[in-house]
Amino acid sequence: MPRLSLALSPLLLRWMVGGEWRARPGRVLVAVLAIAVGVGLGLAVHLVNRSALDSFAQAVSSVSGAADVQIEAASPSGFDEALYPQVARTPGVATASPVVELAATSPGGSLTLLGLDPLRAYAVTPSLLGQGSGASPTTGSDALFDLDTVHLSPAALAATGLAVGDQIPLTAAGRTAEFRIVGTLEALGDNRPLAVIDIAAAQWRFGQLGRLQRIDVRLVPGADRSQVEAALRAGLPDGADLVTAQSEMRRTESLSRAYRVNLQMLALVALLTGGFLVYSAQSLSVARRRPQFALLRVLGLPARGMLGQVLIEGLILGLIGSALGVAFGYGLAELALRLLGGDLGGGYFAGERPQLSVAPVATVVIFTLGLAIALAGSLWPALEAERTPAAVALKAGSGDAPDPGRLRRPWISLALLVVGMAAALAPPVGGLPLFGYVAIALMLAGGAGAMPWLARTALQPLRHLKSPPAPLALAIARLWGAPRQAAVALSGIVASTSLMVAMAVMVTSFRGSVDEWLTQILPADIYMRMAEGAALDPDLQARLATAPEVASIEFRDSFSLRLDPERPAVQLIARGSPGADPAHDLPLVGRTATPPAGATPTWISEPMAQLYKLASGDRLVLPLRDGAEVQVIGVWRDYSNQFGALIVDQAAYTRLTGEVNRREAAIVLAADANPQQAIAALRERLPADLASQASFAEPRELRAVALRIFDRSFAITYALEAIAILVGLTGVAATFSAQTLARRKEFGVLRHLGVRRGQIVGMLAAEGALLGLIGAAAGLALGVGMSQILIHVVNPQSFNWTMETRLPWSLLAGLGAALALTSAGTAVLAGRGALSDSAVRAVREDW
Repeated sequence: MPRLSLALSPLLLRWMVGGEWRARPGRVLVAVLAIAVGVGLGLAVHLVNRSALDSFAQAVSSVSGAADVQIEAASPSGFDEALYPQVARTPGVATASPVVELAATSPGGSLTLLGLDPLRAYAVTPSLLGQGSGASPTTGSDALFDLDTVHLSPAALAATGLAVGDQIPLTAAGRTAEFRIVGTLEALGDNRPLAVIDIAAAQWRFGQLGRLQRIDVRLVPGADRSQVEAALRAGLPDGADLVTAQSEMRRTESLSRAYRVNLQMLALVALLTGGFLVYSAQSLSVARRRPQFALLRVLGLPARGMLGQVLIEGLILGLIGSALGVAFGYGLAELALRLLGGDLGGGYFAGERPQLSVAPVATVVIFTLGLAIALAGSLWPALEAERTPAAVALKAGSGDAPDPGRLRRPWISLALLVVGMAAALAPPVGGLPLFGYVAIALMLAGGAGAMPWLARTALQPLRHLKSPPAPLALAIARLWGAPRQAAVALSGIVASTSLMVAMAVMVTSFRGSVDEWLTQILPADIYMRMAEGAALDPDLQARLATAPEVASIEFRDSFSLRLDPERPAVQLIARGSPGADPAHDLPLVGRTATPPAGATPTWISEPMAQLYKLASGDRLVLPLRDGAEVQVIGVWRDYSNQFGALIVDQAAYTRLTGEVNRREAAIVLAADANPQQAIAALRERLPADLASQASFAEPRELRAVALRIFDRSFAITYALEAIAILVGLTGVAATFSAQTLARRKEFGVLRHLGVRRGQIVGMLAAEGALLGLIGAAAGLALGVGMSQILIHVVNPQSFNWTMETRLPWSLLAGLGAALALTSAGTAVLAGRGALSDSAVRAVREDW
């Protein structure tokens, strides 16, 4: 009989793939969904962040107008307006527009208040010159010079509920002034709350005489940009920075980069878990079809043809899963933008609801990655199919291939675990913990590869049980004799379980550390905070301090200070009562230095110490008036400012900034004072215009709000955990179902040997429970190990935060029980179908 050429036959592919998928649709569906989930999550995170950055770029473009560069103040106090003529006369500068920029409040909430010179702004930022309504004699260009008028952006006007022609009070820099709305800033769109007034009105009415916060610069066409920027930068005083559109985008992108990259890495780990489920599905499929492959080999299909057959099946799985993942990713991104905003709950682009941006290159890259993972998951089963001799496969029948009596020790897996732990010690790359995620991937691969050895090692003590029940004895003998087949099921369990456990331990540890930190830094009875732009002058501070309900009061203040034009700003904070230690209730870490006489002491946060490579004893020059130098004497744990904060005492704060007003207070009540009555009494001591802008809260309320923000920030991480659990449990169910149905011949032999039907069902339940427990134990151990990388490597390198490990014991115990019950239940349900009469008839095929 001539040998047939069956390699690469489309008919053969349709027959083999279609027949297998029709026979086992559940297993195929799990593998496809696992790939789709990983691809969709990774793409969604990228799309949301890309959309947020695109939206921000449009906002920057609309506000900057035709400005090529900007001179910006490092702090809200601004810089001397004498810099403006110096900038305007710099060779290569065509036009310069001075700007007063203040944080303000209106009846509609917080907004940004800009004071502009209309004649200069027309040439540089025309989008900031609003359009009037024709409602008054000053409407149109004349309104731009009226000191009593304001133009609002559509977002700001909608928030106030007012209309053009109405009066509006604006509060900024501790002062309040009335203006008449004469037009809108239509060019800014609907997302940015902004108010524009004449620069003279801004300086006069809000105490900014002689000060500017920004200068917008337009260069001469054809000028050498680098030379002009160098000349401008050389003439800048302390407290002023040269900012370009590129540096502004880099600074903005750095706000969410670590958060975004971590979510993408978690999504890729989820995709890697999908690769293990593909491996599980393909291994079982190859084992079940060994007789078919053997027959094809006899008919002329070369060994490499079988390799290609299985890889093509994996490619089809990857194509379907990746295509579904792309659709899922775009849908999830749109939903996330609507529910969580452009920051995915992280708080980096507050208030923004950007439109979804299409990212063709990223879509192709992530789609291709899904294909690669599916092919990688199919490669080992394909090699197994290629290496199995046809005679062995025909004799083995439709069951699983025999396992060797002795297993090699898992040196490769142990090496992967060791290399993974070593990779965790590597420094960050570009400020990102890339080696930390490499370590997690290596540990995941090493743990899954060690499953055959681990299964036999874990079963060793059970083999010495005296007179175990028949079902348990059969289950132990089966698993002991076929550890590689048990490992197929265990690899999916361990991959999904360890990922979920690692994330759960990390989030639990982080949340517990934040809760403990909040308790330590909120020792007062009441906390007061003024609205943006409002402040308490020294007279009001003294008036509040003498209230009979108050035992002591500590006034505080803070503002953003930019130390580097391409990095997010840090917070400069005033704390402590006069003569008291500002660090008395701070969670200090590390050693504390003693400042020399005459030095200005400061305590910096952990993120600032990491980002700026500072430690106790180091000196730091702040970009304030005349270049203020401070000395670091301590580092404190801070979860509220990811990009750094530094604390000085009240006297130093006033000396460095010239600011005597305060916007916050920590109040300790008298022994017999009621918190609500004390709040009412304190509000009565404030002027009417400030009383409405003061908010009071007790520590428990602040802790509840902070933890809600934390949970919102980690909402997508919780979703990843839930998906990991569902995919893992579904994968376990599909794997056990496939293995059980593939063992009909084995069950037929047992029935002929006198084993009762109920005993076989009990054996299957015991097998499932044992594998579930072994997989859960291995997944828990590996997951806790991976969580240490997340806690002590990924988080410090990404967010510059440290924390202590806290284990969610109830969740871990529930997960172990769920895996054992799921595995046992699935094995029993699948066994009922395999124990039909066809299982007995299958034995006759060999008679």
